[in-house]
Amino acid sequence: MAYSTIIKPSDYFDTKLYTGNNTSQSITGLNFKPDWCWIKSRSNTEKHVLQDVLIGTGYELTSQDNSAKNPTSGASITSFNSDGISVGSGNAVNDNSINYVNWNWKANGSGSSNTDGSINTTYTSASTTSGFSISTYTGTGANATIGHGLGVAPQVVIYKRTNTTGNWFMYNKNIGNTKYLNLDATSAVQTYNVFQNTDPSSTLLYVSGDSGANASGGTYVAYCFAEKQGFSKFGSYTGNGNANGTFVYTGFKPALVIFKKTSGTGGWNMFDTKRDPFNVQDQILRANANNAEASDSGYSDNDFLSNGFKLRQTWGEMNGSGATYIYMAFAEAPLVGTNNVPANAR
Repeated sequence: MAYSTIIKPSDYFDTKLYTGNNTSQSITGLNFKPDWCWIKSRSNTEKHVLQDVLIGTGYELTSQDNSAKNPTSGASITSFNSDGISVGSGNAVNDNSINYVNWNWKANGSGSSNTDGSINTTYTSASTTSGFSISTYTGTGANATIGHGLGVAPQVVIYKRTNTTGNWFMYNKNIGNTKYLNLDATSAVQTYNVFQNTDPSSTLLYVSGDSGANASGGTYVAYCFAEKQGFSKFGSYTGNGNANGTFVYTGFKPALVIFKKTSGTGGWNMFDTKRDPFNVQDQILRANANNAEASDSGYSDNDFLSNGFKLRQTWGEMNGSGATYIYMAFAEAPLVGTNNVPANAR
C-alpha cells in the first residue's frame, strides 16, 4: 500500500473556482497561504496568469508564451493572504461574470538566499514536506549550480527568464538531462545542453552557460518539484491507442494532472477535480494556449481513480498507440495515510 506522511494534500495544494466581478475580490477557503498561484479564465479566451511570492504581486508571468514578467498595475493578484488571494479588476483574473480556476501551491513564504551553489539565489522558498520550492537568481553565462532547498533531488524543474522574453524550459527526469521541453510550446522533446547533461542532486540544480536558463545578467525563476509519496507523482507512460486505455498508478486520487506528449507534438493538457468533479474527465485547459475551457468528449476522456488515472480514448495527444507521454499529478487524497485511513474512490 502507498503510505503518505501528508494526510491532507489540500494543506499544500488546492484548486479554487470563482466568478469575476470586475472590481476586486478575495478568493478564500485555502488551508494555507499560497506561494505560487496559477489562474486561468474558463469562460473565454484569455491568458494564463502565474504569480509567486518571490517575484511579487506587482508582476505576472504567462505560460502560453515567452513574455517577460509583466507589470500588473493592480489588475492581477494584489495580495497573497492567509487563506487565499485577492485579485484586482483585470480581465485575465476578474472580468465580470467570467468563471476562473485558480491552482495554488504552498512553499515556505518569502524565503531567503540559498548559498549552496555557485550562484547564490536571491530568494529560495522551499517546502521539504511537499517537495516544492521556488528560487529566483541572476544568470552568469557560464556553467553554474543553484541551490534548490528541497533536500532531495527534484524530478521536475521549470525555468523562466523574467527580465526579458525567454521560453519556459523544463527538466524532467523521464526524458533525461540532455533534453528539455518548453511549457509554452507544443513541440516534442528537444535535445540541447541546457542542464550540463547532469541531473539535479539533493541540493543543486545544474545549468549551462547562456542556455535559456543562465544568460549573463538575466533574471530567472525556477520552480522545483520532488515526488512525495501519496502527494505528487511525475512519471511517464506509453499509450495503447485503445478506448480501454492505459492505466497509470500514482498511489493517490489525483486532484490535478497535466499531460504532455513527448514523442511528438501535443499540448500541455490540464484536468482537475474541481472543474470536472465526476468521471469521465473531459474539461480541458492547455498551459500552452489561451483557449477557453472545452469539453472534448470522446477525445480527452480519462478517469481519476483512488490510486491513479485511466485513459478512456484514442486521442493522439494523450493515448496514441506506442506514443510516450509525461505527466505531473498532485493529490486530492492519498491512497493510505499514516493514520491508515484509505482514500475514497470517485
